Amino acid sequence: MIKTQVTVTNRAGLHTRPAAMLVKLASKFKSEITLMRDGFVINAKSIIGVMTLAAEQGCKLDLIVDGIDEEEAAEEIKKLFEEGFGEIK
Repeated sequence: MIKTQVTVTNRAGLHTRPAAMLVKLASKFKSEITLMRDGFVINAKSIIGVMTLAAEQGCKLDLIVDGIDEEEAAEEIKKLFEEGFGEIK
């Protein structure tokens, strides 16, 4: 299991487009992928779950990845957050 922290860096936060990008990426992996904010845990493969986080710019989320491809999944998801989902930071 890998547990790390990611920060929402893009100005608009995790709105619909970046949430969809995250779900699409997470769904590529066999591992269980969850995000946690203030004790609230969601499945990162669920668009509804990701949207309920209401994660604004600067928000820190715990990323928990558990499974056969956890290292690759954690690395790619962390990179997506670091790059601001391709949006202006």
